[in-house]
Amino acid sequence: MNSAFCVAVHALVYLNHRDEMLSSDELAHNICTNPARVRKIMASLKKAGLIETKEGHVGGYRFSSAADALTLDRVAQALGIRFVEANWHSGDSDMECLISSGMSGLMDDILDDLDNRCRDRLRQISIADLDQKIFDKQKERRHA
Repeated sequence: MNSAFCVAVHALVYLNHRDEMLSSDELAHNICTNPARVRKIMASLKKAGLIETKEGHVGGYRFSSAADALTLDRVAQALGIRFVEANWHSGDSDMECLISSGMSGLMDDILDDLDNRCRDRLRQISIADLDQKIFDKQKERRHA
């Protein structure tokens, strides 16, 4: 999984919870990464219309979506992320051997299916769901 996805989801949950304009420094501190990385990832979220931005001294980022409607699949789409893919293929499509020439395409089909299954699951999880899970766990700890 791409770590940019984790940064983006963390930022969106935090922005949703805080419900105010936050700087890249503030987000980076909460996410435990650097502000330049946050700005790069947030630019993709802005382009997809998931957040609002404001420049200047009092600028930053604000959550602009409906938290219950924004699914993790939409976040992944905004970042152009695939969850399951091969960086290398075995075999050679030009070889006469059916296994060597066919394995690459076969594996791509399997990996595409796995990626689609991941996306199906991510369509079922919203930013609001994650926010609720975090605070439900906090309530459980207090009552334990």
